[in-house]
Amino acid sequence: MALPDWVTTCLSQPVHYAICELGFEKKDTYDINNILSGNGEVCWQAVTEHVCYLESDQSVDFIKSIRLLGPVCESVNSYFKSLTKEQFVIQYASWFHWTNCTEVFLEVFDVLQSTQATEVALGLMKLTSCLERALGDVYLLKGNDCPFLLRDLLASEQLADIFGQAVMNVLRVFIGSPHGLNLRNVLWHGFASPQEIPAKYCAMLLFLTAGLGQLLQTYLLQNKGVLVHRPYVIFVSLEELDAFPDLNNEILSIAEELVKLSSFVLKIMLPFWIAALTAFKQNRYADSVILLLPQLEVGLRLLFTTTNKCPNRLLTAESSAFYTTFDEMLAKHLDNEEVNQLPVVLEEPAMESDFLWDFLNHQEGPRIRDRLSHGEINLETFPREIANQIVGFAITILCRFSDGDMFSLKEHMVIKPLMNCASCYRSRFHPISRLKKQVLECMKSIHLWPELATMPEEQIQKLKGLEGNDEANTLILMTSEILSQLQHCMPQNCCSSDDPINGVLIERLLVELCDTRICTLYSPRPVLEVVVVLRKMSAQCHQVSQQVLAGAGLRCAQWLNRTLRSRQRHNYGRMLNSIKFLSPVLQLILLLITLELVSVHSVCKKNPSDYQQYLKFLKSVLQYTENLVTYTSPEKNKWDETMELTKKTLIKIRKISDRKLMLVHLAT
Repeated sequence: MALPDWVTTCLSQPVHYAICELGFEKKDTYDINNILSGNGEVCWQAVTEHVCYLESDQSVDFIKSIRLLGPVCESVNSYFKSLTKEQFVIQYASWFHWTNCTEVFLEVFDVLQSTQATEVALGLMKLTSCLERALGDVYLLKGNDCPFLLRDLLASEQLADIFGQAVMNVLRVFIGSPHGLNLRNVLWHGFASPQEIPAKYCAMLLFLTAGLGQLLQTYLLQNKGVLVHRPYVIFVSLEELDAFPDLNNEILSIAEELVKLSSFVLKIMLPFWIAALTAFKQNRYADSVILLLPQLEVGLRLLFTTTNKCPNRLLTAESSAFYTTFDEMLAKHLDNEEVNQLPVVLEEPAMESDFLWDFLNHQEGPRIRDRLSHGEINLETFPREIANQIVGFAITILCRFSDGDMFSLKEHMVIKPLMNCASCYRSRFHPISRLKKQVLECMKSIHLWPELATMPEEQIQKLKGLEGNDEANTLILMTSEILSQLQHCMPQNCCSSDDPINGVLIERLLVELCDTRICTLYSPRPVLEVVVVLRKMSAQCHQVSQQVLAGAGLRCAQWLNRTLRSRQRHNYGRMLNSIKFLSPVLQLILLLITLELVSVHSVCKKNPSDYQQYLKFLKSVLQYTENLVTYTSPEKNKWDETMELTKKTLIKIRKISDRKLMLVHLAT
């Protein structure tokens, strides 16, 4: 893919005009004292009178409003430049406390004093995400479910009640409306180059945020309210995100060379890439990712428009159409139902699509872009681990979309490990991947069961409730027979005809089956439907295991301390009986889940009637596991019912297995 030097902007003509020209048409000098009181408070009435309305329906006339507000923004920008940092802090810092991220807004003031266009754009992206989060907190003073989209949040009745509709209309001129400047979306989706964002709009939004703080303080005093801030998202299990090795300065230096040569990078966006790598070197991890994510989007948009032969989609859409964003670029089909060619390009290797879905889209993944752009993450504590993965991914994609002249860089000894990691990447947050993880975690829990009955065997035999020992042995035998039937589905090194109920072998089998590569990209609805059922089954099995571990441990301690009443001793005996067969039964169910998973794509191609019968069977096993959770709970302790229910379920599983309506050979 040759670098399109002809691309001088990613803003369509109307959007470019609105952002870069419209607000500069009026040459009047606006007196800052018109909108600023003697004590530094914003005179909102003087600001709101610059917003114009259409005669037809009294909706905001965005074109006229941008034109009229242009000189006001210029005046605010000049005013801020005239202040020292100390003066700004004394006069305005307290008005940013309502945002819960005062330091970010003070940093934006510093940015306005510089001539670095990239820093202004970064400051504006951080400002809009923090402002959106704060406005959401304010919304919750009156509403329940905060709107996900900034557009809907700014148009809400709740915020209009608190700040006034006229004030909200001023904000909508700058952010949140596709008919206005829409600065937040234009930047976060990678459409604007650094030089295309006037600093005066950043200054104006900083000014307006302070003004909102003044209005909110008055509202809270009058209504005796307290603003509660929602907690930030905290990333746990960061090791799950570990795809690339730690990036050192040598790798980053090579990346800086790659950026200048790769066809993935538009030349007008080069300053963003350099700034992102510099921020990572300086341990400013949130800044690095905020700068990089929009550039990954615009680079993929360039690929998308090239491979799908729709060059016009490289530009911002008008207010009447949709942007070409990550969601559409990673979809299977275009809006005209034709096959999207971008995933085809990215499928060699499949890593790019899987990685992007994992980090950006899957609901159980980190959803980095959404959470950063909507202000859900504490920027000061953003984890290096996540930034390392995003930058590492960016470097591999720079290498992939580069020409032969860069061979020496791509083959460099510090770059090759990154490329190797990329080629081995598998989805970690697709529901199929999460199911694999669930199964293995449940098996680890079951492996703790042998440690339960620690009392001497002769004492166990004294317990009443062990009369059902023969029935337990029968259930174990039935489980063993079913496992033997499953031998044809198992890898040879994990089979044991002598002892099919062998926890070590079953665990080895589960690990091997879970290591089977299963296509996760664009899983059809029937596959996802089955996976939902299988995940519920696995979760129920895990809960049963946890309940047995907790309950048996407690009862054993009570037995040894002689604090069990007669009825409790009898019940404890039945529990120990049930544990004998429940362990192999739960392992059998985990095995069934995993076998179904690795063959799920084949099964879901069956005719509708067979598929429905198959799904009905799975749901019946799910019902069994749900009942087990109830029966084995400390409140119920229904061990006789557990035994009877298990017997019925094993009979059903054996019938289905015999008729081959459920299991599919792994080779098919």
